[in-house]
Amino acid sequence: MKRVVVTGAGSGIGAALARRFAADGARVVVNDLSAEAARTVAGEIGGIAIPGDAGREQDVAHLVDSAWAELGGIDLFCSNAGVLSAGDQTTPDDQWQRDFGVNVMSHVYVSRALLPRWLDGGEPKRLLITVSAAGLLTLLGSATYSVTKHAALAYAEWLRATYAHRGLIVQALCPQGVRTDMLTRGDNRDSGAAALLSEGALEPAAVAEVVAGALEGTGFLILPHPEVEGYYRLRASDPDRWLGGMNKLQRGFEQK
Repeated sequence: MKRVVVTGAGSGIGAALARRFAADGARVVVNDLSAEAARTVAGEIGGIAIPGDAGREQDVAHLVDSAWAELGGIDLFCSNAGVLSAGDQTTPDDQWQRDFGVNVMSHVYVSRALLPRWLDGGEPKRLLITVSAAGLLTLLGSATYSVTKHAALAYAEWLRATYAHRGLIVQALCPQGVRTDMLTRGDNRDSGAAALLSEGALEPAAVAEVVAGALEGTGFLILPHPEVEGYYRLRASDPDRWLGGMNKLQRGFEQK
């Protein structure tokens, strides 16, 4: 991929993706809510920093327009930005709206801006959506993350089913635990689910390595943690057993 845009690239998986693509010779646009973080990563890799909020459509439109002008087109767009907050049914509406905006609508905004330029445009184009294993399974301790990541997966599936024949390759990145600030900060760090995910957590660079390999093919699901495939199969084939197992984990967290 010669011309790449990565959102949420100021840290974590996004920064690792940006570094990997640049090391492979791509020209990379680094987007992040934090202008300072975007400039730092872009400076490291010789990329272009275009800060903005992935959860605001006008910012995404500006990002796509600016990146297109800077790079002369876009071959791969990594819609990677995401947010995680602990909570349950009592989570305030504004938190739900923020999480839905970043974890779901950001992908909608990207496709609105890119698809008119990409579809039927000759060479296939790739949209990589960072979903999370929570989109295939669930995440105990965060209702908003679980729900919005399921929605993100559903949107990625819809895009793939609708536009594959018109030159759009959509892939969904679904890692489990990754050693990023999202996993280790504040109330997320102290939750039982975070403790569980930390046991097999990967470094962001390891996730980027898996992604680089997956981009050589067209497989829809990218699973840096191979065991997630087994969990996903169990969830689909025996949901009662799977949900019973998850509830057992929940009870264990509550007893600690």
